[in-house]
Amino acid sequence: MKLIDLQHTKSQSRYGQKKLVSYLRSKLKLSINRKRIQRLMRLMDIEGEYQKKRTTIPDKNHKIYPYLLRNFTVTYSNQVWGTDITYLPMREGYMYLTAIIDWFSRYVIDWEISNTLEKDFCIEVLKRSLIKYKPKFFNTDQGSQYTCNEFTSILESYNIQISMNGKGRSLDNIYIERLWRSVKYEDIFKKSYESALELYNGLEIYFKFYNEKRIHQSLNYLTPKQIYFKSLDKKIS
Repeated sequence: MKLIDLQHTKSQSRYGQKKLVSYLRSKLKLSINRKRIQRLMRLMDIEGEYQKKRTTIPDKNHKIYPYLLRNFTVTYSNQVWGTDITYLPMREGYMYLTAIIDWFSRYVIDWEISNTLEKDFCIEVLKRSLIKYKPKFFNTDQGSQYTCNEFTSILESYNIQISMNGKGRSLDNIYIERLWRSVKYEDIFKKSYESALELYNGLEIYFKFYNEKRIHQSLNYLTPKQIYFKSLDKKIS
């Protein structure tokens, strides 16, 4: 599962089952069949290239909102927030991570980990984030954690416009996809955490670094925190 996640997370290299079987056999000299890869990918809730990571599963009884942000230009902090869930391998076992990111500044508003894909940890992160600020638009995928009434009713109570990725279009929420790659390659894959507590403490350090010290070329070599609060100050003034 760790090897699958490592390969899956690579930009432009999201292998499906057939490619993963070939990769693991030829590159790593492992005896493995497609059924085993299929079972592990289901457990991890991921799919191959051009398909959305299935860490969020749709519920046909929930309302699906349209994607509102195609060809949309984000011009200030708290205009658009996005969220998602990703699989995190540990030395033994795994956890799931959710985060809310500001599209304009790439600033991580809040985050949480869980050992299940239940909606509760997503709702808790949303509630904590809205205590601080609120966006004009909130973008998610069509997973049941985000389409459930408990989640959407919170957004509606704040008069936040709800936007959802098109089916199978993870790039509709590209900023958080890039965040996942950064988290995994700069922290998770290097550290190989042993416990949920160790993982949580490590992520706390990483996200502080990401927000306050990690410069981005796309942000003119400033940090997310600098851009986020600079934009807020301008809007207030």
